[in-house]
Amino acid sequence: MLMRTDPFRELDRLAQLTRQLAGSSATGITMPLEAWRRDGEFVVEFDLPGVDPETIDVGVERNVLTVRAERRTRRPDEAEVIANERPEGVFTREMILGDALDTGKVQAHYEDGVLTLRVPVAEEAKPRKIAVQAGGSKKEINA
Repeated sequence: MLMRTDPFRELDRLAQLTRQLAGSSATGITMPLEAWRRDGEFVVEFDLPGVDPETIDVGVERNVLTVRAERRTRRPDEAEVIANERPEGVFTREMILGDALDTGKVQAHYEDGVLTLRVPVAEEAKPRKIAVQAGGSKKEINA
């Protein structure tokens, strides 16, 4: 159903290592997620605290789901920075969705810093009964 791929993971690790060597304590920009399937739909939740909903962009091309969001600083420009451990900038995450999902009906909702995407399972991928005829009788079995 979900094939996990993140080609930028190594680049994120390299960027984090570079920041550590440069003396910065900031962690890499991440977009943690949780995904599950239940009741005929696939659900993915992304943690995006402090992100303005206007900056969230969700798109699907073929079976690749892309989520992009931006977290901007909330401090005034003239403020003296004492500590800065909150990642800022653009967050991007791509997921390859299985062919059994109906990517034309993705629903997105953002609340309390969590972006929830719901993707229904395609009708042709749902289990169904097939009538089997043998001789003069008919019997239904699960496919």
